[in-house]
Amino acid sequence: MSKAFYRILVWLWMGAGWCLNVSPAAEAPQKTQMDGYLLVPHERVDAKYNGGFSMYVAAWPLLRNYPGQEFQSGLFGTWMFAQYEGPRPKDIYSDIEGGLGWWRDTRFATETPKFIMGGVALNFSEWANGPGAGKGRNWNKPAGHYAVAQLSPWVLWPPDGLNLKQGTAGELFGYGYLPLPLTAPKKTTAGAPVPTGNHCWTLFLNTRNFKGPVTFFLPYFWSKPTVQKPELAGMFLDSRPSEPNKALQMETQYIPAYIAQDAKGVLYARVAPVQFPGKPGEAAPLIHRMTAYSKAALWEKVEAWFEGGPPASGRIDPQAAAVHLFKGGGGATWRIRLPQAKPEDPIRVDWTAFAQPVALDELTYGYRWNKEWVSKASATSGNLVSLPEYYRLDKDQKGRQRWVPVRAAEVPRETGLAKVTFPQRRTVNPEPYVTPEEPDSCWKKPGPAAGPFRVTLGDGSVVTYYWYRFADQPALLNADLTEAEREAIQKRVELLHRYWTKDREYLPPPTVGKLAELDAALLVTPPKGLEVGYVPIVTRQQQAGPSYRKAQEDSIPKRIVTIRKSQEN
Repeated sequence: MSKAFYRILVWLWMGAGWCLNVSPAAEAPQKTQMDGYLLVPHERVDAKYNGGFSMYVAAWPLLRNYPGQEFQSGLFGTWMFAQYEGPRPKDIYSDIEGGLGWWRDTRFATETPKFIMGGVALNFSEWANGPGAGKGRNWNKPAGHYAVAQLSPWVLWPPDGLNLKQGTAGELFGYGYLPLPLTAPKKTTAGAPVPTGNHCWTLFLNTRNFKGPVTFFLPYFWSKPTVQKPELAGMFLDSRPSEPNKALQMETQYIPAYIAQDAKGVLYARVAPVQFPGKPGEAAPLIHRMTAYSKAALWEKVEAWFEGGPPASGRIDPQAAAVHLFKGGGGATWRIRLPQAKPEDPIRVDWTAFAQPVALDELTYGYRWNKEWVSKASATSGNLVSLPEYYRLDKDQKGRQRWVPVRAAEVPRETGLAKVTFPQRRTVNPEPYVTPEEPDSCWKKPGPAAGPFRVTLGDGSVVTYYWYRFADQPALLNADLTEAEREAIQKRVELLHRYWTKDREYLPPPTVGKLAELDAALLVTPPKGLEVGYVPIVTRQQQAGPSYRKAQEDSIPKRIVTIRKSQEN
């Protein structure tokens, strides 16, 4: 074959390729990510409303398919910092910043979000996500593992996060933190001459199948760093009120995406199917009734009760509150990263092409979805829309690069993006959460009053739990409290268990939407004789499987539930 003839064949092959819109030099799509914030403006309230907050946020499956543990995103939430008389001091980061979402260390994740508490001690030295859940899993060096006490006798808290009902799709999850005076102020902390306050920041929930307080941060969690840094005494949430004017955002750290180039060098991207509550051309509530409270809303009544006054109902007084009002507007920093770009050089998605931030009313915020670009997620997804999956790198009117949505038919075939898939993934054989089992550990001495019990959750995990006398739960034994101090808290908690029943209203109810539900398997009933003053504590969470189910079946005839005689009364 002559060189001339060879060149003609190559020329004909390349020409045919262009006619077929297929590039012979096309590269495979490169894996990348989409991330960023959604910013929600709201009106400020008076600084006197520094006794905690509550709000209702939509709970839904952000991604159509859970893609694996790389995925990390919160849903809408906030950061509650301590309030100071002047500017917030530098270099002492500490707050409560949990909420609904998915995290890279979530071991039993599904498309349905979970809730974590997200307390952060000084500069992330420790953090606490719930009872038995802290920074890492090393029980020899607990870092927030004992920071949260179980308060409710009716709700289990798994270490992997509080489960919502599978299939939740846009319902409102009501939660908030208000301080309760369960402990007494201390003049010394861990033997050091630094004080610890008595603010027990307590998580209240309002869901369809449970309402009321569930857990609380022990004050020692916040003050513990001052033992080594006494100059910071009195600077944290154990003694300081809360800052009422908080940021309201949705923080997304990773959504899988791919980028490819067409024959002309134009860049295109495809993102994993993203979902939001709403309908094409309409809006649905995403945030509702964001409220800041003064201490008159709950603290003052409870304090008087504990000092011998009449029982406090537990109803959080809306007359001692200020609601942040919405007027619409807002920002979005979602960006699709170029594989070779620097992190500080993001290219944003043209969010406004398909989403208009609106105030549905002055208490409710959401997005109105452009029906030209969004579609109903699926026939079984409920009230959800799918956002655009495909984008082209373009420029806006000011010459800035932007990822603009395009339809699938507009994406050249040679990019290969049409063949990209975003399958559902699950962690294979996730490592179980296991608490210390040594006979001399605080989990065994004085130990539980009843158990073990086991339930299977909607995420496919099995939790093992025991009933502990409130003051004997491991968190209380690691809270820098004397036996007398723990017994004083025990008496106060017994009052709460008698009067603050699960059929009462606590947080001000929503005026729009429907309430979300907790996973029904988390709702428990205390054993007979342990109805008051006892709480369920999870000691193990593991993946359900054939071997587990067989072992469980084999153990049923032999299972013995023990109740310590000394504690029956």
